[in-house]
Amino acid sequence: MNLSDFGNRFAGYSGITHLMDDLNEGLLQQDVVMMGGGNPAAIPAVIEIFETVIDKLQDSGELVRALTNYDGPQGNDAFIESLAHFFQHQYGWKIDRRNIALTNGSQSSFFTLFNCFAGKSRGKQKKVLIPLVPEYIGYNDVGVEDSLIVSQQAKILRLEDGFFKYQVDFERLEVEPDTGLICVSRPTNPSGNVLTDTECRQLDAIARRHDVPLLVDNAYGTPFPSIIFNAVEPFWNDNTIVCMSLSKLGLPGARTGIVIANQEVIDLLSNMTAISSLAPGGIGPVIVRQLIEEKMLLPLCHDVILPFYQKRSARAIQLVQDSIDDARLHIHKPEGALFLWLWFEGLSITSSELYMRLKKKGLLVVAGEYFFPGQPEPTRHAESCIRLSYAQSDEDLIKGVDILARELKSCWA
Repeated sequence: MNLSDFGNRFAGYSGITHLMDDLNEGLLQQDVVMMGGGNPAAIPAVIEIFETVIDKLQDSGELVRALTNYDGPQGNDAFIESLAHFFQHQYGWKIDRRNIALTNGSQSSFFTLFNCFAGKSRGKQKKVLIPLVPEYIGYNDVGVEDSLIVSQQAKILRLEDGFFKYQVDFERLEVEPDTGLICVSRPTNPSGNVLTDTECRQLDAIARRHDVPLLVDNAYGTPFPSIIFNAVEPFWNDNTIVCMSLSKLGLPGARTGIVIANQEVIDLLSNMTAISSLAPGGIGPVIVRQLIEEKMLLPLCHDVILPFYQKRSARAIQLVQDSIDDARLHIHKPEGALFLWLWFEGLSITSSELYMRLKKKGLLVVAGEYFFPGQPEPTRHAESCIRLSYAQSDEDLIKGVDILARELKSCWA
């Protein structure tokens, strides 16, 4: 094929494509232990609530209306109004419907926002700054142009009992004149790291000082789906772009992203949605609007989803520590999301090689080196880490950790 530069840019195989291919492969092959993808757990109590809501929507005709009509490019009006009212009354945010846009999933939000705030601009090359890595694998390849992202290594704080934690190294953080956007996730995928309220305020002050937006990827965070184990406050102001999603609430197939920002950003996103896909999907919004109207959303998150993942996290840690009795194993302190981030200090092979060896044994994880966007070369630390999902059944967790432990012993031997 004779492709354009744009076509050639996205024709290559990327880390996020690899991840989603593995996720699909894990779903199709019953004998594969799928601990790599970001698919949320099928929590029976959550599924039951969704089924009840969908039955109500079907009886009222709202479900058919959502399926048989386009929404506007900004998204479902009634859902946007409900969200604005929710944030006004729950957190005192000074927003209205002009501050919210829906997209076809968070990944499409990142594609638009990264390329609108970074890339070529009046003869200059703007960049997205990620203040600490590792970070979300999906940021890596969204740039229409190469080298859209620059990033900084995190400080590593070693904790007791084999745990550690990443922190923003504010003393070394440099915001160059070519920075067009600062981006963080909270909690961070892959490590489960949660930026403190103080860190968020510091990053906000830096962003404002350099007249660039601060993007906070809140796919796992508060107030929904609230897969966050620390007590933190939701963060937003008119210089902050908050990206949310219905995926980790349990509706990944609905492909609904939520962006909260100032009106200029919302108008931009709406225009881009109209051009690229006409309108966002309408099924997710009508389901979750019903949850908001019936005051079921926060109880679902706080009383069902959050406790489920806290228990799964504790169980996964127990299995890993019991199975891998080695001082070279380090676990990032789990503060949220669906994953354990494991660092095998002194590993004699790369995380990609370990990934291939585990895949042959029937276990899918994600190699750590994919999670360091904006770095010129993978560091030894990056090549010694893997991401492991704990959203699976207890049976799969036991089987997967056993495969991992036996392979690590072979590597370290």
